[in-house]
Amino acid sequence: MAVAMAPLRLALLIGSTREGRAGPTVGDWCVEVLGERDDIEVEVLDLLDFSFPARFPAEPTEEMCRFAGAIERAEGFVVVTPEYNAGYPAALKQAIDYAYDEWHAKPVGFVSYGLRTRGRLAVAALRCVFVELRTVTMRDEVGIDMSGPCGTPAQVGAASAMLDELVWWGLALREAKQRRSFVV
Repeated sequence: MAVAMAPLRLALLIGSTREGRAGPTVGDWCVEVLGERDDIEVEVLDLLDFSFPARFPAEPTEEMCRFAGAIERAEGFVVVTPEYNAGYPAALKQAIDYAYDEWHAKPVGFVSYGLRTRGRLAVAALRCVFVELRTVTMRDEVGIDMSGPCGTPAQVGAASAMLDELVWWGLALREAKQRRSFVV
């Protein structure tokens, strides 16, 4: 008989802060998809909701600590990112760097958007960053071509596959961390 598990605590990170960004639209669609699942509870972390310093300070600010605390509480992540010039936004990289240990041994999935490549080059670059943070990145990802609609059947199917994988890893890592400390 299977034991019921508490839902995975997931942080949905909206990684663009540009004027006119599509991040909230894509993020809202992600929240709808996540809301259909009973194995996930979601906290939205929109980078615009944080007052980060323009320069990386010598000591963490209150906002940096608030962000790192949200990363610590989460058991998994979905990063919503645009592709800018074949990469991801600088604001997203800076926010990722505000935490370090808080990312360890947690799964990360990606929902990217852009034109032609659907943001896949941004995801490829982010995978390298998240490997260094000792996370597990999901093979499946969602790529949205912004010249068309958001929420197509193919995108919904890709999101479902990614979330199934993310929940599996998140619950497996939760159980593993209950049995032994993560050592780096």
